[in-house]
Amino acid sequence: MQHIAIIMDGNGRWAKERGLPRAEGHRAGAESVREVMEACKGLDVKYLTLYAFSSENWNRPEAEIEALMTLLERFLDEKMEELDKQNVRLQAIGQLDRLPASTRERLERIQEHTKDNDSMTLVLALSYGAREEITAAARSIAEAAVSGKISPEDITCDLFAKHLYTADIPDPDLLIRTSGEMRISNFLLWQISYSEIVIVKKMWPDFRQGDLIAAVEEYKSRDRRFGAL
Repeated sequence: MQHIAIIMDGNGRWAKERGLPRAEGHRAGAESVREVMEACKGLDVKYLTLYAFSSENWNRPEAEIEALMTLLERFLDEKMEELDKQNVRLQAIGQLDRLPASTRERLERIQEHTKDNDSMTLVLALSYGAREEITAAARSIAEAAVSGKISPEDITCDLFAKHLYTADIPDPDLLIRTSGEMRISNFLLWQISYSEIVIVKKMWPDFRQGDLIAAVEEYKSRDRRFGAL
C-alpha cells in the first residue's frame, strides 16, 4: 500500500460531548495525528494525506478559525525537526494563498526544510476543496488550449491529473473517515475513484494506531477490481 488518506472528522462533537470548546477537540486530535504517522511509518506507507482544513471551513466562526490556525502553526513549529529526523517530507495542497501569511511562511519553511526526505510524505490538505481543485485544473487546461500549447485531442485523464494539486502524488489506496459519517465531503473526488473506503465510528481524537491497523487489515481483505469483473 502506497497511500492512505484520512478525513479527520469528529473533533467538534468529541469536544461537545465533554462540555468543552470546539478548539479543545482540535487540540486533542493532534495526538491522533502523531499516532497515525507512527503507524504508517511502521506499515511502510509512503504517503499519508490528512484533510486538515476544508475550503468550507472558512465559513466557521472566526474564533474557531483563529484557534485552528494557531494549532496548525504550533504543529509546524514543533514538528519540523521531528519530521526531518524521521526522514518525512511535508507537502501541502489546497488554496494555500487563503491562509494567513504567518501560516504560509511556516508551511513554506518546513516544506523547504524537508523536501529531500524520502521515507514518507505527509500531505496536509489545507483550505482544500476537490471541486475547487478540479475547476482550477480545468481552467489551467483551457488556458493552455487557448494559447495553442495543447489541442482538445491532447486532453486525457492523465493530462488532467497532471494539473491537479496532487500531480506528483499517487492516488490513495485507502480512504478512512472517522466519526461514522458516510460522505466524502469534497475531498479528493478525482483521486479516490478506485480507493477502498473504510468508515470508523470513533471520533478523530479517539483514533489510535490500532484503529489505523484495523482499517488497513479490512482493506487487505477486499478484492480491488478497478471496474473489472
